[in-house]
Amino acid sequence: MGGSPRSAGEARRVKPEVIIRPDAEADLLVAAEWYSSRAPGLGAEFLRAADVCFGLIQRHPEGFQVVGGEARRARLRRFPFSVFYVPTPAHIAILAVLHVRRDPREWQGRL
Repeated sequence: MGGSPRSAGEARRVKPEVIIRPDAEADLLVAAEWYSSRAPGLGAEFLRAADVCFGLIQRHPEGFQVVGGEARRARLRRFPFSVFYVPTPAHIAILAVLHVRRDPREWQGRL
């Protein structure tokens, strides 16, 4: 027989679109180039770690630490970088991808 209709609680939630702002894209490229210069393939691994983090943010946008106003921070696994983002119901704006030792106020100018 066909599947039973889903209840409202079981309905699939539409994932918000992830929008990587130009400054965040530049952060990613600079870091990936730096890691690539240290070891072959390491820059690609950094970009994969960022992509995994973006996916986690997309699936659980409210699941990470609030760092100011509506902005939140998620940490990359394996690499000492944080992703700063602002979630809305329609999209998630990635503001910055910064090394944890950078001035934490730097991302605030990107709001």
